[in-house]
Amino acid sequence: MPLVIHENFRFAPWFREMRRCIDNSLLGRVHGAAFRLRPGDGQGPQAYLDRQPYFQQMPEFLVRETAVHFIDTFRFLMGEVRAVTARLRKLNPVIAGEDAGLLIFEFDDDRSGLFDGNRLNGHPATNPRRTMGEMWLEGERGVMRLDGEARLWWQPHQGTEAQHAYDDGAGRGAFGGASTALQAHVLGHLRHGTALENGARDYLANLHVQAAAYHSHASGRRVPMAAFDPHHP
Repeated sequence: MPLVIHENFRFAPWFREMRRCIDNSLLGRVHGAAFRLRPGDGQGPQAYLDRQPYFQQMPEFLVRETAVHFIDTFRFLMGEVRAVTARLRKLNPVIAGEDAGLLIFEFDDDRSGLFDGNRLNGHPATNPRRTMGEMWLEGERGVMRLDGEARLWWQPHQGTEAQHAYDDGAGRGAFGGASTALQAHVLGHLRHGTALENGARDYLANLHVQAAAYHSHASGRRVPMAAFDPHHP
C-alpha cells in the first residue's frame, strides 16, 4: 500500500491549467514563475485565533506551515529546485515565528522562481483565501497571470492581455476543490493503477527545500540542494 501525502495545492484547478498550458507549449520555454502570497489574515493580537490559534506559537511559521505548499507547486510547474536563497522576517510581534519572507528558487536550464509572502496584507479578491495570492508564469511566448478571483489571464508577447477560459472549480470548496481532486487522483491510482503524485518518497524533496530555506536565512547564504544535508546543515 503506498504512502501518499495530502498535499493538495498542486491540485487546485488554476495550477493544473497552468501545467496543461506548459505541456501544450502555449508559453514556449518557461523561464520564470512568481507567487505573491497575501491572505491578509495575520495582523494584530487576534491573528489566526479564530481559525488556527496554534499558528501564533509555531517557532517556524511562514515557510513550514504555508510556503511548503508553494514549494510543492513550484516543483509541479518548474521541476526540481536546484538551489534556494531565503530572507525571512517577523512583522507581527505577537507571534513566535516568521510571517513574511522572500524565497528565490533556481531550477535547471537557468530558470527561476520567486515566492514573495506575508500573511498581514491582502490582495484584490472577494475571498483572499481562495487563491491566497497572485501568480505570474513567464515564458518566451508570453505571460500567464493568476488573479485573486482564480481567473487566468494570458498576454502573448507584445500582445494584449485577455482572460484565459478554463474550469476554475467555482463552488467546489476550498482552493477550487483541490482536496477532492487529490482524493480522486489517489483513488484512480488504487483502482486503475494510474500514475501517482505526492508519494511520500518524492514529497521528501519539499521538506529538504523547506529545511534549506531556513538554513539559507540563518547562514545568509545561497544553498545548493545537491550539497545540502538537512540532517547536518
